[in-house]
Amino acid sequence: MVSIVEQDVVLPEHMAQWIEKAVLAALEAEGRAGEISVAVVGDGLMRRMNHEYRGIDRSTDVLSFPSAEGEGILSEPDGFLGDIAISLDAVYRQAREYGHSPEREIAFLTVHGVLHILGYDHMSGEQEQEMLLRQKFILEGMQIQR
Repeated sequence: MVSIVEQDVVLPEHMAQWIEKAVLAALEAEGRAGEISVAVVGDGLMRRMNHEYRGIDRSTDVLSFPSAEGEGILSEPDGFLGDIAISLDAVYRQAREYGHSPEREIAFLTVHGVLHILGYDHMSGEQEQEMLLRQKFILEGMQIQR
């Protein structure tokens, strides 16, 4: 199950559908089940969240908050896996910068956030490569156009 909340932004309905599709595709690809909450926010709120939770005083594109820490998280007893925050401002900005659609960017950031919730990370080159391969596999399965 996916719950989507808008804070300080207006999320177009089709973008909400891409978020839901991306969460479900990532969970299915990883053989996981559970609930994930996605907050779509503006850069201002994302900056405050990044400062509060990571001690970094700038906005970022996506933040993930697993409900439990550790490797091999299959699901929590109550089914809640965690929260993701995505900056809609960053979605549009990065889509322009990378030359692809906002739909592709929001799907990418959603999949990235889900993988973090499921225990993936990119602190080392090996971890980053593994995460990038999983993201690519999931996005290709979603058949997103650039």
